[in-house]
Amino acid sequence: MKEIRNIFFDLDRTLWDFEKNSKETLQELFTEFGLNNHIESFSIFHKKYIDINKNLWQLYRKNKITKEELRYKRFEETLKKLKVSQFNLGKDFGEEYIKRSPQKINLVEGSKEILEHLSINYTLHIITNGFKEVQYIKLNNSGISTYFQNIIISEEVGYNKPHIKIFRHAETLAKASANECLMIGDDYEPDIKGALNAGWKAIFFSNKKIDNPLSTQISQLKEIKKLL
Repeated sequence: MKEIRNIFFDLDRTLWDFEKNSKETLQELFTEFGLNNHIESFSIFHKKYIDINKNLWQLYRKNKITKEELRYKRFEETLKKLKVSQFNLGKDFGEEYIKRSPQKINLVEGSKEILEHLSINYTLHIITNGFKEVQYIKLNNSGISTYFQNIIISEEVGYNKPHIKIFRHAETLAKASANECLMIGDDYEPDIKGALNAGWKAIFFSNKKIDNPLSTQISQLKEIKKLL
């Protein structure tokens, strides 16, 4: 790690607590849209949504569905599976979710502390596959945008992680060589394998165990202090 000068963080689930913020928003909308009158419990709705959303995100990363399809299909399919058939409810639910969710400000434990610690000796950046109109809101509302020199969003670059071109674009913006770059993220394929394929170092932030991991793994952000 001695050559590292630039640290690139993923945003969702690495710094911004996606699971908590999403669940809070979904729970609010579940009641406001009256889904409690059609579905036995929020937990049933939430579990089905998570499964469908995960599968659709995988298709989006592979360019098999569009951004618009992902945004609304995940809710339409969830409601269809749960036999809720009101016209346009999935689209309306999706639009309100997109407006409200990015306004949430819950961060992963230790986020601000580790950013403060690292910003003394390193230049920090964001590199995310999220949507441009919501990622900036998340960063600004949660009070962490000022830590980052560059905010690199796949939608603006034209390539999703793990495509090597988004990592090369990041190097250009940072005026850095590959050996000076470190990626920290929670998603093994796009964050870790993508970075390693680009010749970067990587730290995998997850409680999920990977067989024969190719990088250092941590389960809490504060562990980074021992590595850097």
